[in-house]
Amino acid sequence: MHVLTVLDHPDPASFSAAAARQFMAGAQAAGHTSELADLHAEGFDPRWTLADANGETSSDVLAEQDRIARADAICLVFPLFWWGMPSMTKGWVDRVWSWGWAYDQLDDREVSLQRPRTGVLLIPAGARSDEIEDKGYGQSLDTAWTKGTFGYFGWSPRHMELLCGATGSFERRRALLDRCHHIGLTLPTPTCATRQVVRTQPVQN
Repeated sequence: MHVLTVLDHPDPASFSAAAARQFMAGAQAAGHTSELADLHAEGFDPRWTLADANGETSSDVLAEQDRIARADAICLVFPLFWWGMPSMTKGWVDRVWSWGWAYDQLDDREVSLQRPRTGVLLIPAGARSDEIEDKGYGQSLDTAWTKGTFGYFGWSPRHMELLCGATGSFERRRALLDRCHHIGLTLPTPTCATRQVVRTQPVQN
């Protein structure tokens, strides 16, 4: 498979960047080809503009869609930010996975205009796992993202991994990075569970 990793962190020495590298190393060890989209380093503009709202597809969005078209699996790596996505990731999702390209309906989150792709979210979080689970934050994120948003994008199967304790001890961080490597190493192939919508050309008389 060809694996696209999308990284959202301004610091190349961050834990998020290390998680992305370990995931990619695991994917490569499994024989997959790998590609990195470093949104900050590349200067992606996350702002959703009037042109985007009007359905105009700019050159930077087209470049991201071309990357996606090459990919059989996609991994998003971003830190948990106010119990959500940082603005760069959110803007990438809003602008790139656009209406009419990724989806054209909202009735069924398992219907996408895109072919099935394996999807992974690697999300470093400073909080401990028991803190997140006891207050229901993990379930809320899983419902919003794994069971919601990314179904419309054709991600099947899809998996969210909260890397809890990313600001903890060296041993804890090392274990989390090993987990990222293992996830890359054991990436499942895309399945056909998503009821993909296929556009066809009209038959010519």
